[in-house]
Amino acid sequence: MSQSPFSSLDPDTILGCIERATGRRLLNVCRPHASYINRVYEVQDEEENFLVGKFYRPGRWSREALEDEHRFVADCAARELPVISPLVLDGDSSLALCDDICFAVYPRCGGRLVDEYSNEQWLELGRLLGRLHAVGALQSAPGRNRLHPEQTTRSQVDYLRDNDLIPAHLLPEFVDLVDQLLEIIIPLFEGVEFIRLHGDCHNSNLIHRPGESFFIIDFDDMVVGPPIQDLWMLLPGYLEESQVELALLLEGYEMFHVFDRSSLALVEPLRAMRFIHYMSWCAKQYIEDGGTRINDDFGSQAYWQQEIVDLKDQVALILEGHEGRFS
Repeated sequence: MSQSPFSSLDPDTILGCIERATGRRLLNVCRPHASYINRVYEVQDEEENFLVGKFYRPGRWSREALEDEHRFVADCAARELPVISPLVLDGDSSLALCDDICFAVYPRCGGRLVDEYSNEQWLELGRLLGRLHAVGALQSAPGRNRLHPEQTTRSQVDYLRDNDLIPAHLLPEFVDLVDQLLEIIIPLFEGVEFIRLHGDCHNSNLIHRPGESFFIIDFDDMVVGPPIQDLWMLLPGYLEESQVELALLLEGYEMFHVFDRSSLALVEPLRAMRFIHYMSWCAKQYIEDGGTRINDDFGSQAYWQQEIVDLKDQVALILEGHEGRFS
């Protein structure tokens, strides 16, 4: 069986495509970067500028979705937010094709991850996210997923079920549990503001450059959803354990964008949705990469039994937080 063009990308092809798209002569340097979904390579031009080429996995995003992502980043850059914008390529677009594979080219931007934030850094992150969401609220993104349990979560569960990835004797319990979860959380999203978001905002997607600001990177998982999605994954624990950090985050945030405090009730529902998102994400990697497991235990009976236990605990936590509403 012949390999797909995506699987068989090689240095000569990569360098040739980036040269044609950028109009720059490249040195014979093509270093792969770790990436589960896309193919990412560092290259260098004759003037010793380092560039990063990102080749998007076919079938994951439509052209419209990628354009929505790049438009959001461009909107942020135009308002001087610390983001890394793709270069404008041949044809006045930030996207080009290489053997029918969409790709983009970025300037290399180094920085370090911060494991624990100081109080001042929590305020700084709040200001950054407030500015990000002020920009996110300016336009729509029709090509991106809508982070709503009725749409996103239900389609992810259907994917798991349709691909026969859950052991048959555990499937009814899993489906019943998800149905219970959706019945509980769908009403909580009624009337909630939906805007353009980063979508995967955790500390690994925030790099710090000494003497500069935090940079927010990797908008691959950009969604349209409730603003709280970009805040809760930064917190060091559950809400009741993170009140100091949350207060600082919101203090900085509200300098630039209004925050609906009632949306804090969505944190645990969003955490449950994240559980299912990760299951579906692992499943797609497993199927598309010919059985490669991101999680060594993925697909085993023990894996699904533990996922069911964790999801049951999360449903109980959501019910506890909304006691009286569902009784």
